[in-house]
Amino acid sequence: MSYLIYVAGFGAAVVFFLWLRDARIFFRTGLAEYRTAAYRGVVYGAIALLGVMVTLYSTLELLGLGIILAALYLQGRIKKPNVWTGETTLERFLGSVRVQNRKPAK
Repeated sequence: MSYLIYVAGFGAAVVFFLWLRDARIFFRTGLAEYRTAAYRGVVYGAIALLGVMVTLYSTLELLGLGIILAALYLQGRIKKPNVWTGETTLERFLGSVRVQNRKPAK
């Protein structure tokens, strides 16, 4: 077992963390761009898990890491508006955004 398996696991964890962070920002702001990012995060999480499986169960460990890197790259390409207005670094890291007033659904 190689140390690259641990790198793959950490990379997949980062993909899932970013997905959950985008979902949290969407629930607090209601912005459509973050909804799209949260929906796509599910797909990118599945791609990252595929990369972990390739790293674990084959001799092509670098291919698995490349798949995880591709998931991270695709997740970062989604255009999202800036929602930060004076939050600290920790609040940005955790996705703490002020709740915006939304119109009630009819």
